[in-house]
Amino acid sequence: MSNFGIFGSAERRLVFDVNDFDETLPGPWEWDVKRLAASLEVAARANGFAGKDRRKIVVAAVARYREAMRDFAGMTNLDVWYAHADTDTLLGQFKSQLGKRQRTEVSKSLAKARTRDSMQELPKLTHLVDGRPRIISDPPLVVPVDELVARQGDRKALESELADLIGKYRRTLETDRRYLLEQYQFADMARKVVGVGSVGTRCWIVLMLGRDESDPLFLQVKEAEESVLSRFVGASKHSNQGQRVVAGQRLMQATSDIFLGWQRAGGPDDQPRDYYVRQLRDWKLSIDIDALVPRGMRMYGELCAWTLARAHACSGDQIAIAAYLGGSDVFDQAITEFAAAYADQNQRDYDALVAAVDSGRITAERGL
Repeated sequence: MSNFGIFGSAERRLVFDVNDFDETLPGPWEWDVKRLAASLEVAARANGFAGKDRRKIVVAAVARYREAMRDFAGMTNLDVWYAHADTDTLLGQFKSQLGKRQRTEVSKSLAKARTRDSMQELPKLTHLVDGRPRIISDPPLVVPVDELVARQGDRKALESELADLIGKYRRTLETDRRYLLEQYQFADMARKVVGVGSVGTRCWIVLMLGRDESDPLFLQVKEAEESVLSRFVGASKHSNQGQRVVAGQRLMQATSDIFLGWQRAGGPDDQPRDYYVRQLRDWKLSIDIDALVPRGMRMYGELCAWTLARAHACSGDQIAIAAYLGGSDVFDQAITEFAAAYADQNQRDYDALVAAVDSGRITAERGL
């Protein structure tokens, strides 16, 4: 459920869509449904919801997926492709279920999302050096390329990698977007530590400048490795893992980042690595799951389920899936039982971890 959020479309609308495609690979569609249902159950327990409320949340989400897939099965392929969940439509749909205070908070959050772009990031991530913006050093989280060069002592190899990344990446963009990107010039680059799932892989942030210093563009360049799903469903048809990520994202999202692309480049260690590229910030907004009450989580779960169904309808056979699901709640109940069992195992795993920390078997810092 954290793999969904609000993003800016190319038409400058806010849309709700699926996110995080590092492991994208065609496989059994029910895996995604199970993941969504289990995460709802785990989150509901973490928020202290009663058992009956948790079950209602999960059942409602799975039922929404089934019903949405049935709707998509009755649409033309083009209608499925054009389907999307923009925030204006969603507000109209859920307005009657939100109180006045909740509507105000949602409006404020959406307004804030529209400011989360490269211009907002400029004063946070950069400072002026000789009159030009440069990325601020904040090791080990952010390390500018100049400092890496000083440490590694191989400037030529590193510059070659960066030039290779930026130059050839342009070729993976559509012609109009390639033209737009060519109007920006490289200004600075830094290595950046990202989320837990990406620790140990390379990630860069790139500062590009357009007509002047008031026209910034921040790109994020993330290393893409073979999907963890490949050992179960086979290797990707794409030899470049960055292309695998981009292809999956473009196929499953209603609208994707206009600068989404990929590249393979060699590093200072002479090992070729695959990367995908996107904007660092583009009107992104994530839901505060810890702040959700049961009714709010139920609404959010149903929204995630509809969005997942739309992604599966675009990337799979919506008629076959809808026919398998049928019109009864048998599938809903089965997935709900799976989610509860998964959450039980999740709790046992956590308890084992805490016990290992308490006994001194492993060392961990609490409260981070």
